[in-house]
Amino acid sequence: MKSAVISWDPVGGTWRGAKDVPSLKRKSSLLLYFGDRVVLSSSTAAIDALRAEFPDALIAGCSTSGEICGGEVHEGSVVAIAMSFDSTTVDHTIVDLADAGTIQAAGERLATSLAKENLCGLFVISDGTLVDGDGLLRGIEQALPAGVTICGGLAADGDRFQSTLVGLKSSIYPGKVVGIGFYGDALEILCGSGAGWECFGPVRRITKSKNNVLIELDGEPALGVYRRYLGDQANLPADALHFPLEIYPNGEDEQGLVRTILAVDDDAQTITFAGNIPEDCTARLMRAGSERLLEGAQTAAERAVGESERNFDAAVLISCVGRRIILGLRTEDEVGEVRDVIGTNVPAAGFYSYGELGPFFPGGVSELHNQTMTVTLFRER
Repeated sequence: MKSAVISWDPVGGTWRGAKDVPSLKRKSSLLLYFGDRVVLSSSTAAIDALRAEFPDALIAGCSTSGEICGGEVHEGSVVAIAMSFDSTTVDHTIVDLADAGTIQAAGERLATSLAKENLCGLFVISDGTLVDGDGLLRGIEQALPAGVTICGGLAADGDRFQSTLVGLKSSIYPGKVVGIGFYGDALEILCGSGAGWECFGPVRRITKSKNNVLIELDGEPALGVYRRYLGDQANLPADALHFPLEIYPNGEDEQGLVRTILAVDDDAQTITFAGNIPEDCTARLMRAGSERLLEGAQTAAERAVGESERNFDAAVLISCVGRRIILGLRTEDEVGEVRDVIGTNVPAAGFYSYGELGPFFPGGVSELHNQTMTVTLFRER
């Protein structure tokens, strides 16, 4: 397997680095691109040039809240990672969310289309403003055999939160979900996810909720509890990204899931999160700290690597827009933490998202994550 990271030069109308990887053109390959929504929607030049450089490759990508290119984080750009496989084949499908009826049905349709013999992994890129990532994953899991690694992320739109785009081949659209299937027994896909947020305050019980809307905590209106406990620390929803919630659907002894606040309803005293909030599970409030977030990125990489030898062919890094906003000028530091673990020689690209998909550890059950760094490593044996 060979891989390389390339970046779009809008002035020259070319992909920087593409000429250095001619061998990728001669093999069945996959190119994943990640770019600013305004750049991608205003011109097809970047995708057209990518197709011209790699005419036989499967091309897919999405809009972002920042692009990861090696050890750097870009804004208003387009980057891509090209991967060619010696013994692995790839296939693809695209699902229109409106046509599927429900999010779960969209996931089932996507997975059914790709659930062929020797499927070993599924990389999912989804619209980030119209999709319930939990429901999408549950639909995918129902239609896949056990042991298939599911990873990917939700497209983003900077800090605008207006609309997102998902691309396949020469086109890019809103309201779509793309799946990339990997087939064969030679490819190893290792995933890890880490957060680094600090829990504080007592453990609380979610006594009333509906899908991703939290209605009551410990029998009290949820927003009232949040505001009373945070006091003057938070101005919700403006400071919502700084105070996510960790939920424990499988009990407090299991790894918790981080959920980001999207909106508050002062009249109903409810909070809407970027992921389902199961009724009757426990939860704790969280707060941010740059050092802890950087430790979380390191943890994600360490979980992905595990006990394996550190000789990887490619890496896709997907982090959350909330982490980027909080880290600010230290954003590249979290990418550096990952690269220190996986090796700075490993070609790595990715994006800042509205949600991350993947297991906490290799071989685990995939989850929708908010406010995490999720690392996916590829290598062919």
